[in-house]
Amino acid sequence: MTLAISPAARDALEGWLAASRALKGSAENTLTAYRTDVLDFISFLTLHHAAPQGLSPLARIKTSDMRAWMAHLRGGGASPRSMARKLSAVKSFYRWLAEREGFEPTVVLSTRAPKFQRKLPRPLAEDAARAVIDSARDQPVEGWIGARDAAVITLLYGCGLRISEALSLKGNDLPLGETLRITGKGGKERIVPVLPAARDAVEAYLRLCPYEMTPEAAVFRGARGGALNPRLIQKVAERIRAQLGLPATATPHAMRHSFATHLLAAGGDLRAIQELLGHASLSTTQAYTSVDQVQLMKVYEATHPKAG
Repeated sequence: MTLAISPAARDALEGWLAASRALKGSAENTLTAYRTDVLDFISFLTLHHAAPQGLSPLARIKTSDMRAWMAHLRGGGASPRSMARKLSAVKSFYRWLAEREGFEPTVVLSTRAPKFQRKLPRPLAEDAARAVIDSARDQPVEGWIGARDAAVITLLYGCGLRISEALSLKGNDLPLGETLRITGKGGKERIVPVLPAARDAVEAYLRLCPYEMTPEAAVFRGARGGALNPRLIQKVAERIRAQLGLPATATPHAMRHSFATHLLAAGGDLRAIQELLGHASLSTTQAYTSVDQVQLMKVYEATHPKAG
């Protein structure tokens, strides 16, 4: 349970969150996680020192405090990935606080996160990705709904969109041209090419959609005409992967991973793929290099008998 923290520390926390929202465009669920992580950190310091942690104590933090906190997290069963996320939030808070209050945050910023094995994306094979799109179109639902689901999934695969990005399209984004301006995480804009197959899928859906397409209305609608809930696309993917015998990793987001992996396998430039996906860091995109190498080794092992 989070302990009470000093009013000054709470005001600083809320000020940092407001700045993150205004300047970085951080999503509300991200801000909620930030608030929880930093509150837990300040609460730990309060308990550790048996005294409220105002701004002056926070500025005087020692290396031993950071080590004690990391040991506390580890002892509480936090995974290395979770510890790294919490430390990242605390570092971001301290960068802002140090600039505002005029102290040196080296103790916090130099603390190293525990190493963890980054989970590799799980892309689908090209024929499986096409089968998912075809199956979405052929589901036993009202015709326009099948066309809608196929259009959404084609955008995920054909443009590398996140599901939230596909569902954020409005009437004023139509008709789709050769490129599409997407606002992704953190309010970051990028331009993505729109393949003819993706344009055709969206146009097929629009011809069948029974609802008026006004400039500010969501392109993809639910059965009653409101904006489509992403959970419905996830349920479609669950049904399709059961029909096709695909693994549980065959999610809507796997279509985006498949876009990147197949593009890389075809000789795509890693930095260009980073731009298309809207990754802030090249290291995130480099995970696809590992995927490609893993797949290459599987092909090699299947086609080359082992010596001896």
